Amino acid sequence: MTSPGAGGGGEATGVGALAAPEIDLAFSLEPGSGSGATAGSALVDPDLAEILWGSHLSAWLAQLGPELPAQLQAPGYSLGLQICDDATIATLNQTWRHRSGPTDVLAFAAQEEAVPVPQGEGEVWLELGDIVISLETAQRQAHDAGHGLAEELLFLASHGLLHLLGWDHPDEDSLAAMLARQTALLLASPS
Repeated sequence: MTSPGAGGGGEATGVGALAAPEIDLAFSLEPGSGSGATAGSALVDPDLAEILWGSHLSAWLAQLGPELPAQLQAPGYSLGLQICDDATIATLNQTWRHRSGPTDVLAFAAQEEAVPVPQGEGEVWLELGDIVISLETAQRQAHDAGHGLAEELLFLASHGLLHLLGWDHPDEDSLAAMLARQTALLLASPS
């Protein structure tokens, strides 16, 4: 799914946003994914990526907070984000969706009805699931769309996050609504 002109890097408006929740991010960058053609892309820099992704995800969840159902509201969220190659995502796509070939992003929700998972004294965290993004596909889509890799990765991650929160797009109207929501999230991304 390629970003239709979605712009990242804007500042959060604060309208309707709650305090940014804490994020317990299990970030995985497949060996070799952060080098070569992606050198200089902070979102795939092994030294910076986990902190940057945590910041984006926290900002997005803060913005989404007021519209989330009660069972999805929490002071902290736990989720996984894996950046991999086409071969890895193609295997996952075949195994879980019974579709051949690579795709850009897959989301594996933790459960249909999320139950908070205690993470510490007095806090209740919510396990959301995992987002997997193919770096190779993201690079191709960014090139084809005429924007940078970082913008494409943020677009794909926001799409995956919405899926973890129950959004889906079985028809054109729901896809348009989801893409509009992604655009709003990207505009609120930290610079």
